[in-house]
Amino acid sequence: MDNLNAVISENLRRVREQKKLSLDHLAKLSGVSKSMLGQIERGEVNPTVSTLWKISNGLKISFSQFIHYQEANVELVDRGQLTPLIEDDGKVRIYSIFPFHSARRFEIYSVELDVNGYLSTEPHLQGTQEFLTVYQGQLTVELQGKTFLVTEGNSIRFQADQPHSYQNAENTLCTLQMVIYYPE
Repeated sequence: MDNLNAVISENLRRVREQKKLSLDHLAKLSGVSKSMLGQIERGEVNPTVSTLWKISNGLKISFSQFIHYQEANVELVDRGQLTPLIEDDGKVRIYSIFPFHSARRFEIYSVELDVNGYLSTEPHLQGTQEFLTVYQGQLTVELQGKTFLVTEGNSIRFQADQPHSYQNAENTLCTLQMVIYYPE
């Protein structure tokens, strides 16, 4: 991606204007301040993943619509060219491999969690599901007070329309693939 902040800025402004929402109204829908929304639209800040989730839920759009590019018939993704979203002071890196497209109804991410890396997310839209496969290390997933340990080579699927969190459960890097499915 050339400049992730510029793409987020452009897409936020476009979606907000398509929905004919003022910054004030979007602030009320998302719980993100008007000034922060303005800074994001002007490309002045690097928003956190949780801020983008709040905005996407307020707009009732998928998270990846903020980082969406025009889709070609064939797309080869060089992960080295992607700009990750950073959480937990750099301990969590999220790479958008295939952003959401309405014809597919899903998006795919590659995620790295360093030792003690932790990510907590807001509930997604009603009916949304996540599919995680751990490729290296171990991941603890917490849902409704229950903890699930996903070990290397194994997977988990769950309803993501509830608060949930992920934590690296080992003293080594944890890598995983995340597929998020959005119902119509």
